[in-house]
Amino acid sequence: MPSYSEIAQLFGWRSKNSVYKFISRLKELGIIKIDSKGRLLSATMINPLKILGAVEAGFPSPAEEELLDTLSLDRWLIENPNSTFMLRVTGDSMEGAGILPGDMVIVDRSLTPKNGDIVIAEVDGQWTMKYLKKEKNEVLLLPANPKYKPIKPEKELRIGGVVTAVIRKYK
Repeated sequence: MPSYSEIAQLFGWRSKNSVYKFISRLKELGIIKIDSKGRLLSATMINPLKILGAVEAGFPSPAEEELLDTLSLDRWLIENPNSTFMLRVTGDSMEGAGILPGDMVIVDRSLTPKNGDIVIAEVDGQWTMKYLKKEKNEVLLLPANPKYKPIKPEKELRIGGVVTAVIRKYK
């Protein structure tokens, strides 16, 4: 999102008050939010998607198209916008979890990681994505591909966040 001064320049406004009123109105409409540092954030997707019903993934069933609702994907996928980020996946160690190279993962750094969560972790200076497994006083990072071995931190383990969603684009 542009800064206050960039908005003023974009609209040719000299008055900071004009920019403030404009931003206040966008905030009232729910179009933008302001984070704890005063930066502007998009509050929602511009074009929410229509929910037309459900589809059977097993045996075919009659399909009826009916507008049930609309859904903004960012509101559905992101609970804590100020602490959430995306990463592009490389490597195939999580393919058994349905996470493939080229996918995007949404990561929330404000969540407390629990046993069984998929986490982004820094292990001895290297970043990876694995299942978190806590046993007694031991922590392991488990892949979802039998080609890879579990990782046991030798010196340091830092959890960068919990994966909350996977996004895959087919075309």
